[in-house]
Amino acid sequence: MSFDRRTRIEQMRNADRARDRRNRVLAISLSAVVVAGLVAFGSYTLLDRSEASADQKASDAKGAKQSEAERKKLAAGSIKGEKTWDAKKLTRNHVTKTVTYPMKPPVGGDHNPVWMNCDGEVYKNAVPDMNAVHSLEHGSVWVTYTDKAPAADVGKLAERVGKTPYSLMSPYQDQAGTIMLSAWGKQVTVDGADDPRVAQFFAKYVQGAQTPEPGAACTGGLGAQ
Repeated sequence: MSFDRRTRIEQMRNADRARDRRNRVLAISLSAVVVAGLVAFGSYTLLDRSEASADQKASDAKGAKQSEAERKKLAAGSIKGEKTWDAKKLTRNHVTKTVTYPMKPPVGGDHNPVWMNCDGEVYKNAVPDMNAVHSLEHGSVWVTYTDKAPAADVGKLAERVGKTPYSLMSPYQDQAGTIMLSAWGKQVTVDGADDPRVAQFFAKYVQGAQTPEPGAACTGGLGAQ
């Protein structure tokens, strides 16, 4: 009986050890499956993100190409009603004495040594002609309007200017047209913010071929007073 009892005890111990081994093997197997799943999921997520990033970059590049192509197309055409002054006759001296310009707003000529900040600046008040002309010399487009301009048009133009480096906008009460766009040696009166000539003028003259000093600074000059 004693022998049988010891045998049964030993058998139970062996069974317990076997069960423990099976549990450990099962736990290890399950852990391996979980780890493999996590690795696979992580790899899929990274791959998915990588592919999404690549798709976004491709989309952005395509959009940039389309935008540039559209800009070139707009810039290639003539602008109806545009006035042009001979660039050779537009002097470019830096002066501090007051300059009387033959056109309003001015599109060139001698000007103040300090430019008007023109990194998409929308001024609520009139700006000095002599500083604005210096901004035109750097390749900016200057949008001006009278108090007769509809508020909706002023808002849309301000939004466009705010998104466009090398542009500025300000009220100008004694100009001939309600809304006018000026660049160095170039000027046009438009019917409103949705006039297609607005997009043409920006495409053609923001840092355009007419610019005497392309790439010159549009920040670090005179700001709002």
